[in-house]
Amino acid sequence: MSWKQKSIGIAVLATLVIAVGVNMIDAGAAEKAVIVPAAVLDNPKAAGPLQTAVLAGGCFWGVQAVYQHVNGVRKSVSGYAGGDKASAHYDIVSSGQTTHAESVQVTFDPKEISYGQILQIYFSVVHDPTQLNRQEPDVGPQYRSNIFYADDTQKKIAEAYIAQLNKAKVFPKAIVTRVDPMKAFYAAEDYHQDFLYLNPTQPYIARYDMPKLVNLKTVFPVLYRGEPALVKSSK
Repeated sequence: MSWKQKSIGIAVLATLVIAVGVNMIDAGAAEKAVIVPAAVLDNPKAAGPLQTAVLAGGCFWGVQAVYQHVNGVRKSVSGYAGGDKASAHYDIVSSGQTTHAESVQVTFDPKEISYGQILQIYFSVVHDPTQLNRQEPDVGPQYRSNIFYADDTQKKIAEAYIAQLNKAKVFPKAIVTRVDPMKAFYAAEDYHQDFLYLNPTQPYIARYDMPKLVNLKTVFPVLYRGEPALVKSSK
């Protein structure tokens, strides 16, 4: 869904808020979290340099916000992965005609949170990994479920975790999440950064993304942090 389409949808939702009240909008909130088991194959938490995980799971506003509220995450940046630099612009990516996916680069401290835990949140709270090329009202390959691995260790953990969850039939359908090498990540435009934090009452955010934070706090209370790690404050 392009920025223009989202703006139209937001305007319609705003009209509904005025007409029928916020509670009616909340009733159609984003999907509930699916409680998934921890990854059997994971890297042990240990002191070392900061690591990054690049994940795609629908509109990057909500994905970024979830990880901004995770203990051990130092920075969560909205951007594009899977394509080239020339096409790494919102107006182009939102057309669905590039190989990019709206993605989030998560920088985390491996002594506080493991890569497997990052993925556990991804499969449980962030999105529905059984939906092909869509999440909620957003449709197209730019909204696909995609893990971009930084090295062989991340690749092995991601692939093993998907196999584990499929074997356990945690979801009613098979996981369609792609696992691809991380070739390049391009940060999105400034107005996309910290979007939920800056626009918490916007109807699109209220309907589809705020519930993700509620789910995060409910399902992963130990990992939840109240104060978000904002992009602007981490520069």
